[in-house]
Amino acid sequence: MKLQRKNRVRALAVGALAVSGALALSACGSDDTTGAGGGGAAKPSNIKCDGKGKLLASGSSAQKNAMDVWVQNYSGACKDTEINYQPTGSGAGVTTFLQGQTAFAGSDSALKPDEVTKSKQVCKGGQAVDLPMVGGPVAVGYNVPGVDNLVLDAKTLSKIFNSEIKKWNDAAIKQLNPGAKLPDLKIQPFHRSDDSGTTDNFTKYLKAAGGWKHEPAKKWEGEGGQAASGSAGVSSQVKQTSGAISYFELSYATASKIPTAKLNTGAKEPVEATVDNASKAISEAKQVGKGDDLALDLNYKTKAEGAYPITLVTYEIACNKGNKAETLPATKSFLTYISSKDGQSALKELGYAPLPTEIADKVRATVAKIS
Repeated sequence: MKLQRKNRVRALAVGALAVSGALALSACGSDDTTGAGGGGAAKPSNIKCDGKGKLLASGSSAQKNAMDVWVQNYSGACKDTEINYQPTGSGAGVTTFLQGQTAFAGSDSALKPDEVTKSKQVCKGGQAVDLPMVGGPVAVGYNVPGVDNLVLDAKTLSKIFNSEIKKWNDAAIKQLNPGAKLPDLKIQPFHRSDDSGTTDNFTKYLKAAGGWKHEPAKKWEGEGGQAASGSAGVSSQVKQTSGAISYFELSYATASKIPTAKLNTGAKEPVEATVDNASKAISEAKQVGKGDDLALDLNYKTKAEGAYPITLVTYEIACNKGNKAETLPATKSFLTYISSKDGQSALKELGYAPLPTEIADKVRATVAKIS
């Protein structure tokens, strides 16, 4: 079984690189370097097919690998519908949706109040709502020769990514890693060059738990460091640059075999970036959206045992009412599938955290009311 699982993960990683531009998914914070190809086509009996033609959507790349599998499964069951999700990033995806060019958008951050107001021009008689669909850990990947069990905390990470801690053998890192052979090596922090929901979530963690000096945002505000485009770009730089460190979805670390830091959260033991540990943190999220809007407030300061605090939730953003007649059937059908138990069950193997039951039930109920 272990060998089969490794082969499957490898196949998923390779498959993502071959995905066509039409199916490429880019997230506000991420890009594509992991896998899509697995899972096999879902049986038509598992998916209720409605609508015909091409369904356009765009946004978050953090959910790319999930979307690739979902699209493959849905297309296998629903031959008359083509799902075309473009990897433009969360910010661009929301903009395109608010311009009425796409049926739904993917975003690693919930809509802002002014964006909800603007959506009423597109959603006739309704408004855009945030539907949590994909959860997962944002890993801190690093490349430090001779160090394969690194522990960091929010305060130290804040200083590293603001160019205040510049060497891997700095006293603050030594204190967190007693006994480790930390080299006298320059730290090379990489951040996203594009507006990114992953950056937004990462800096929210730094601010909440580590005293980050800047305001959290999709646009990088830290001082110094180097930039690369998408999660694919920053993870690639970490892979090839000695002394590098960056943040990206766990699936990118898994695919590229990049070691990830454990986090000292104040719990008894440092917490590893895993799907299960992210799920524990996401389960503490509070709904802050009103009515059909299911925007969540994540607890980045959790000290619960085994709860990994740097998490993100990717939302599908759609009109609760006022969807275009030509896209409503397919939009509702697709969102129904990906929020279903079958759709969510495909996530864990890809490095994502399926939605906690309480949240998933609310999403399904809201999707059922879309009109």
